[in-house]
Amino acid sequence: MSDLNEKEFDELDEDNENYITLTDDDGKDISFEILDTIEYKERIFAVLLPFEDTDDEVVILEVIPAEDPEYDDFVSVDDEELLEAVFAEFQKKCEDDED
Repeated sequence: MSDLNEKEFDELDEDNENYITLTDDDGKDISFEILDTIEYKERIFAVLLPFEDTDDEVVILEVIPAEDPEYDDFVSVDDEELLEAVFAEFQKKCEDDED
């Protein structure tokens, strides 16, 4: 998948805010289900599941608030340790929700 640096999102269905479409650097639209947002060290991350991906791997992008809240930027995260920490927080949150 191409890098999704600093792309604004467009909702697939205005009635369902759990789905977004991001445009990658090659101009290709990729649709995601928003599984959750995680606040970690005063930063916000989105945990996304691509519709087209069949291996159930999630994508974690940092959310950078824009002036217009409907068009936040999503930035790829290159730091593997940060990705692992955010994913661990996501897993913990999912476990807490199940209890």
